[in-house]
Amino acid sequence: MNFPESVENALKTHSYPVVFATVCGAHLAGLSSADSTYEIRGSHILPVKQVLGLEINDEAIELRQEAEGIQVEVVTQDIKKFFSLMLKDNGFVLEQIYSPLVVHTSPEHEELKEIAKHCLTRIHCYHYLGYADSQWLALSQEINGIQEQPNIKNLLSIYRLLLTGTYLMQTGEVETNISKLNQNFVLTYIDEMIERTRNTKNSQTLEANEWEFHKVEYERLRDVLEDSADATTLPETATGHDALNDLLKRIRLADLSLQSHLQTAH
Repeated sequence: MNFPESVENALKTHSYPVVFATVCGAHLAGLSSADSTYEIRGSHILPVKQVLGLEINDEAIELRQEAEGIQVEVVTQDIKKFFSLMLKDNGFVLEQIYSPLVVHTSPEHEELKEIAKHCLTRIHCYHYLGYADSQWLALSQEINGIQEQPNIKNLLSIYRLLLTGTYLMQTGEVETNISKLNQNFVLTYIDEMIERTRNTKNSQTLEANEWEFHKVEYERLRDVLEDSADATTLPETATGHDALNDLLKRIRLADLSLQSHLQTAH
């Protein structure tokens, strides 16, 4: 994957070894523009001695950089925290693992992809419904309060959540790119809206009559997602706990062995 140099170098100032780092956000959803921030997400490894105490620092690391007009935001979490989120029906951490926009990978990342298959559940339906509903509410309040029509890209982001959730329920696979998703759902207005966001000559907001259509369509797609969750073959609970626990121990022990070796060498 070819990234701008500032993205390729984004992890050089990270304080800890990184298991994986991928680009998410607008770039992953297929909704990026020239000024979109590169949102890098992933997981890092804290030293064993640092995780043994009552207080654990640096469970989450955030870095923000800008170079040549490109904004880069890095957020990584320690492996224990990240693995725990995988078992809590958090769709976003799974999107990070499976993102094809890979900045850094490792053998443990490949193993994590296999384990993540056993962390996909029917309950992820509510993750996507919840985030779609919160974004829809914010968009509706903004329109009612300011009397403006919705930004097309914001609406596409909501549709992306609903379609990702539905696709996951129907196929057991994580797909986040709205154009690829629409190859399955074939919603003509999605492609038209994407084209409008890319053509600066077109309006970036919806007209009043369009908003009325999308209010109905939003409710319809919510129902489709809920119906798909009722019919899915995905399990109710994740079964990847033991595998994640084993991987966590192996990574920690490998780090402990390395630190011991370095101390002996000195």
